[in-house]
Amino acid sequence: MKKSSAISLLLAFNGALLVEPVCAAEDIAVLAKAAVVAAQNSSTYRLVPNDMIEVKVYQEDDLTTKLRLAKDGTATFPLLGTVSLAGKSVDECAAHFRELLGKDYLVNPQVTVTLVEYAKRRFTVLGQVQKPGSFEIPNEESVTLLQAIGMAGGYTRLADTGRVTVSRVIEGKKTTYRLDVKSATNDTNMKPFEIQPEDTIVVSERIF
Repeated sequence: MKKSSAISLLLAFNGALLVEPVCAAEDIAVLAKAAVVAAQNSSTYRLVPNDMIEVKVYQEDDLTTKLRLAKDGTATFPLLGTVSLAGKSVDECAAHFRELLGKDYLVNPQVTVTLVEYAKRRFTVLGQVQKPGSFEIPNEESVTLLQAIGMAGGYTRLADTGRVTVSRVIEGKKTTYRLDVKSATNDTNMKPFEIQPEDTIVVSERIF
């Protein structure tokens, strides 16, 4: 989606949303945990399953390895075996490898970790949109709810913009949010609702 289209769509709804989680008892706490802002560069980006990294150890060429994170966020490295990496930045991964290698194998190892390939980060848009389907979040970028709907071609004439839901899994538990776009407020402090990988967006049909 072109930036100009996304900007136009955001302006049309004033960029604000009223967010009402279905699970009322956890509303603010869960939403805060869920609102993970996408990384702006690879040094702060947090690794996720299916990302690929390259690990190099100074003067230890035989340890240079490309690793793809498994579904559980781990990868297998020579000497160390299975290492948990998901949720860490590349700098934190380098420090983790230095610590593990320095314990039993090398003296003051110098480790660098480079992000070679991002995992495909996808979300799904269903219901009253022009082009329902699965869409990809661009590398090192974030996608807001309105941008996601724009990527799906925008609303149909039957869409109820006051009844949009986003479902996501947080720590193994499915959580659903009801998002009222139609009644968006003028609160400039309201941050756009950001879409996360594997989210499912459903735009309801108007009831006549």
